[in-house]
Amino acid sequence: MRYYSHHLGRDIEVLVFGEAGFPVVLFPDAMGRYYQHKDKQMIDSVASAVDAGVVRIYCMDCIDGISWFNKDAPPAERIRHHMHYDSMLNEELVPAFMEETGCSRVVVAGCGFGGYHATNFAFKHPEKVSHLFSMSGSFDAREQLEGFYNDDAYYNSPVDFVPGSNHPDLWQMKIILGTTDQDPQKGANENMSLILSSKGIEHWLDVRQGPRDWTVWRQMFPHYLSLF
Repeated sequence: MRYYSHHLGRDIEVLVFGEAGFPVVLFPDAMGRYYQHKDKQMIDSVASAVDAGVVRIYCMDCIDGISWFNKDAPPAERIRHHMHYDSMLNEELVPAFMEETGCSRVVVAGCGFGGYHATNFAFKHPEKVSHLFSMSGSFDAREQLEGFYNDDAYYNSPVDFVPGSNHPDLWQMKIILGTTDQDPQKGANENMSLILSSKGIEHWLDVRQGPRDWTVWRQMFPHYLSLF
C-alpha cells in the first residue's frame, strides 16, 4: 500500500499482511525498507496468526537514510527529519491503521534499530499503543549524534524522557524488551529495564542465548505475539 504523507511531503510505502485482526506496526532494522521483514522470513514466522485473522501486520518503510544515519547532514537536521517521520506515524498512518482494523490502539514492534523506532513511538504516544515488542533495540539518540544534544534529541531518546514521563497509559502498556547474551545492545536493554522498574512499569526483559540476528528475532516475534 502507498500512503501520501503531508508531514513528509511524499508517498510512503507499507507492506500489509492479513485481512483482519489487531494492527501490528512493524519497523525494519537500520536503513531497512518496507519489504525487509518479508525478505527475512519474519512474516513467515507469524503466518499462522496472520492467516487466522488474529493480527494484520503493517511493515513500515523508514527514512533513516535522511534522518539518523545521514552523516552528511547536521545532527539537528537529522532529528528534524525523524520528527517529521514521528508526526507522520502519530497523525496520519497509525490513525489510518486503527480505522482500517476498527481498533483503538496498535502493537508496535521492531528489530535492531526498528526496536528503537517502536520504543520511541510507544513511549511518546502511549495512548495509541497497547503492546511494545522491541528486539535488540537501542534507546539513546546520542549514539547517532556525535556529541550533539538539544531538546529535540531529548524527546526522541527514551532513556532520557521516560524517567520524567507520567503519562498514565505507560502503566497500561504490555512491554517486552528482547535481547540476547551476545547482543551489543544487551546493556542498553538492561538499563531501559531498570528505568521502567524504577517507575513501577511492568515489563519483561527477555534475555536469550545466542547471537543478535534474524534467527533469534524469528523466534522472539511469534512468541511475543502469542502472549496477547
